[in-house]
Amino acid sequence: MLCINRRKFLAFLTLGPGLDLCGWGFGRQSYSYGREEKAFSDGAVLKQVVDRGLAWLASRQGSRGGWELPEGYPTALSSLAGMAFLCDGSTPLDGRYSQQVRSVADFLLTRVQKNGLIGVPSEDDRYTYGHGFAMLFLSQILGEEGDLSRRRRITEVLTRAVAFTGSSQTRYGGWGYVSEAEGGNFDEGSTTITQVQALRGCRMAGIDVPKSIIDRAVIYIHRCSIRSGAGGIQYNIYGGSDRPPISAAALASLYNAGEYDGDYVPKLSAYCKNKLGKPEDEGGTTGFWHYAHYYYSQVVYREGSKAWCEYRDRLYAKLLREVTPEGCWKQGYLGAHLTTSMNLTMLQLEKATLPIYQR
Repeated sequence: MLCINRRKFLAFLTLGPGLDLCGWGFGRQSYSYGREEKAFSDGAVLKQVVDRGLAWLASRQGSRGGWELPEGYPTALSSLAGMAFLCDGSTPLDGRYSQQVRSVADFLLTRVQKNGLIGVPSEDDRYTYGHGFAMLFLSQILGEEGDLSRRRRITEVLTRAVAFTGSSQTRYGGWGYVSEAEGGNFDEGSTTITQVQALRGCRMAGIDVPKSIIDRAVIYIHRCSIRSGAGGIQYNIYGGSDRPPISAAALASLYNAGEYDGDYVPKLSAYCKNKLGKPEDEGGTTGFWHYAHYYYSQVVYREGSKAWCEYRDRLYAKLLREVTPEGCWKQGYLGAHLTTSMNLTMLQLEKATLPIYQR
């Protein structure tokens, strides 16, 4: 009997005609292009760069399963590296990086605190980031976990993590670098977006997420909008200039929250296209280009059609030019490991292996 796990079943449903059953498990997914879409022209080079990048990441995984590096943020770094392996099609059960995926999960499960936080405050500066990315990673492997006791453990961890996120939300509906109690009700856009996407991943995995948490977060993002989104998103509700990276992340999170139209999304989408539609330009990203396009690529990919192909070709061309001979990226302020993990996620969106990124 042929057994198909959740991710492979989802991939099967998206294929339509032209299914190839010859590859990974029941069949590695061949991306199904729409009528106005076409494959990336340098596919062979793209594959080589992705393979080299994944191997580079794997070679730097620590003995405890995480990436504990001088730049700090071990929970966030490890979770995003794990997401890059998941995008390749690996799961805790199979795939060429299944061992790395299991080790990331092991590492994250050792960092769970009694209050539900996934992270170690003394090691994870601005621990809300790591908490959100860890929730996202664990939510994407929950349905792939074959060990029943381990699946129950991850379910329990995510349920408590959602509760921690809810209790850490500020009175305005956002999140800061630490919990609301520790941060004196401070909040800002980038950490808020991390929590929204993580909550969406948890809900898709079957974890109960109170709707009120998401609703308050969406209102917060709206309040951070300049001219209802036409002027982008500012740092937080107290003001500031528009920030293209946070604006792209906000747009992706609004999609994750189920908001695709209305008063804000069309205007914010137009703003992001104007600022980020030509990925070869910095577009006001001020050193956070990779962060900006990590989120904006998710938005454009979901929209699909010719617009995705045009943007993708320019995005991938830039990434392929900038990769180092050893397989990593060192541009920007985020550090090579975080930047490489984000870039590998962008470069593998068309594999459509993860529910959170699928159309």
